[in-house]
Amino acid sequence: MNTSHDPEVLGLPFYDDGHRRLAQQIGVWCDIYGELWETVRRMPPDEAGRRLVRLLGEEGWLSGLDPSAASPDLPWDFRAVCLTREALAYAEDLADFAYSIQSLSATPVIRYGDKEQQARYLPGMANGTLIGAFAVSEKEAGSEVAAVGLTARRAADGGYVLAGRKAWIAHATIADLFVVIARTGEGPGPLGLSAFLVPADTPGLRVERLDAIAPRSFGHVHFDDCPVPDEALLGRKGRGFVVAMDLLDRFRMTVGAAAVGFARRAADAALAHTRGREAYGRTLFDLQLVKAKLADTDIRLNAASLLVARAAWECDQGSRGFARHSSIAKVYATEAAQEIVDASVQLFGAAGVVRGGVTERLYRQIRSLRIYEGATDVLRLAIADGLDMRRADRGG
Repeated sequence: MNTSHDPEVLGLPFYDDGHRRLAQQIGVWCDIYGELWETVRRMPPDEAGRRLVRLLGEEGWLSGLDPSAASPDLPWDFRAVCLTREALAYAEDLADFAYSIQSLSATPVIRYGDKEQQARYLPGMANGTLIGAFAVSEKEAGSEVAAVGLTARRAADGGYVLAGRKAWIAHATIADLFVVIARTGEGPGPLGLSAFLVPADTPGLRVERLDAIAPRSFGHVHFDDCPVPDEALLGRKGRGFVVAMDLLDRFRMTVGAAAVGFARRAADAALAHTRGREAYGRTLFDLQLVKAKLADTDIRLNAASLLVARAAWECDQGSRGFARHSSIAKVYATEAAQEIVDASVQLFGAAGVVRGGVTERLYRQIRSLRIYEGATDVLRLAIADGLDMRRADRGG
């Protein structure tokens, strides 16, 4: 049975009955498709990614990506996204990856697209027949969105021409549509950025495949003088930095939720192993040092779950400070998850590093969460920079 969600945390006022129904239903669904997870792990990453996006769409888990047709039976807010990611990450990394990147890519169209853009792209993204990717990172920019260098110059006959490249883009090798942040030059740094919707079959767009520690669809995207029409502009010209930061602020907490899912799977595996493994005339669980390690794991899981729940609640309530809570949740949850997975490997001993085992998979899968959508050290700087502002708000 999928035990990805802590029922005590779900019972807190951060969530309502709709969220609790969602958590129960996604957990049951993950159990039903348990055999599929074994199958997709053996597939090439691109094949697995397409299969999972289509499945998630067919089963309705992406329905909220098309607000005009979303089911009223289940919530579609960031608490719901976090609960879904937590369950999928507990069950299978590739399922969480497919869900998260599709949701990440559709959200700027939901929030900033005009009616024509939404009608053109969102139905396919919601049913899983159109795969999206969000392209902001560059080798020379990384976490510094304001340093994006990909250019979008005006064409003589109208529209824009994109020139440059994006790096480390999730779903790059299977995407049908890229949401691209490029420099249109209204001003320096963040002032000169705009967002564009660029179909994957645009002339001059090509993808360079990359291999990651945990196999998945991943690559660099090259824009060799790619022509895009004026209708490709997403939101207002010069507002690309706002689009990017609004999206990242909202999805950082969901990365924390996925980390909780990975960590809880590792913790459950470690507890089961220590209870069943005999050593020194008793079980591993009976050893005081092992109990202490498991206790630390439970403490970290509780703290991470609560931070994610608060951040998602703040976001859904429209709190002015939700972005700070989102960063805090991501930093703590991803760092704690890395420690929990590492502790689980240690408790398994040699069996914990055998390829294909649950702890070995988690050990490879958890590492990237501390980097993407805001690396830990970068977010720590941002959190610290906000301390004086918070003190002023309190009148200190």
